[in-house]
Amino acid sequence: MKCAALFCTAVLVLLAGCHSYHIDTTVENRTGAPIQLLEVDYPDASFGANSLASGADFHYRIAVTGDGPLKITYTAANGAQAQITGPNLANRQQGRLEITLLPNGKADFHPQLTPGS
Repeated sequence: MKCAALFCTAVLVLLAGCHSYHIDTTVENRTGAPIQLLEVDYPDASFGANSLASGADFHYRIAVTGDGPLKITYTAANGAQAQITGPNLANRQQGRLEITLLPNGKADFHPQLTPGS
């Protein structure tokens, strides 16, 4: 019984030391029209969607494993390609990031992030 308790304690200590750093990201389409081929690039990875309706939100959880800027590309309803550079992200940051896509290829960024390492 004593060995089982020690084993359980050791496992709990090991699990408590593990921490997954992630950023809950929301992309909001407030361009006034649907967009196509949305891609969000961040250090060492990317995510996206084939389309995002006007007024729709897209949620994605990212784990940043490098340092560098966030970049967004998408195709607007008129066929123009938007390219936007956002805030710099750092390894092991965590928190929330809201990205609001605006008309004319503009965007607002609302980060609530802890410092990275």
